[in-house]
Amino acid sequence: MVADKGKKQKTGEAEEERNGADHVDGELVLSIEKLQEIQDELEKINEEASEKVLEVEQKYNEVRKPAYDRRNEVIKSIPDFWLTAFMSHPALSELLTEEDQKIFKYLSNLEVEDCKDVKSGYSITFHFKPNPFFEDAKLTKTFAFLEEGTTKITATSIKWKEGMGIPNGVVEEKKGNKRTHAEESFFSWFNDSLHNGDLDEIQDEQVAEIIKDDLWPNPLTYFNNDADEEEFEMDDDDDEDGSEDDEDQEDEEDDEVED
Repeated sequence: MVADKGKKQKTGEAEEERNGADHVDGELVLSIEKLQEIQDELEKINEEASEKVLEVEQKYNEVRKPAYDRRNEVIKSIPDFWLTAFMSHPALSELLTEEDQKIFKYLSNLEVEDCKDVKSGYSITFHFKPNPFFEDAKLTKTFAFLEEGTTKITATSIKWKEGMGIPNGVVEEKKGNKRTHAEESFFSWFNDSLHNGDLDEIQDEQVAEIIKDDLWPNPLTYFNNDADEEEFEMDDDDDEDGSEDDEDQEDEEDDEVED
């Protein structure tokens, strides 16, 4: 009898534990369902916000355009503006060979333009003065965002003049703070073929995003960097010269003491 009571008691406790566990599991499921409903609501709000942001961006692209046009006119009067801005940029400077730099001296204008429907894509256009390298007055690369989530990339096929073509750079040893030059020409960016070297590491879209989102909004920042770096290097040289003078003076004083 005592054994039977013990068994009944244990059985009752086990049932209570199961009922308690079921109750906890039920509450957890309800909480997760409520949480999912709230997340779905937030997702919907975020989608609406994204649409509104795109509408505002599209509106202000039109507002910015006259200012960009005026800026481009002023830039045309500054020698080697875009070459200097590119060479002062920590990422883009690595993509120009020495031959590319010669071509960039003829770069008169750079334009980044979103499609009328901002989420459809954008284009980057390089305008060149008449030059001995190619016939094109402008080179354009376009990035179209497709519905399936892929990006269609098209580019101007460069019409190189006789005896000219995509220049290849030679890697030089790094001396001091001087950068090494790219092995592959920046102008291979306008090719549909696969890239190697620097342009393989920084893919088509990444290069475009750097130009679009970093360089284009305020190229003056990078144009001015060149002067700042030169000033910094000069300061370093002065410091080194000063240190050498101090050491020479200390040596002379030590000689006098010994005498």
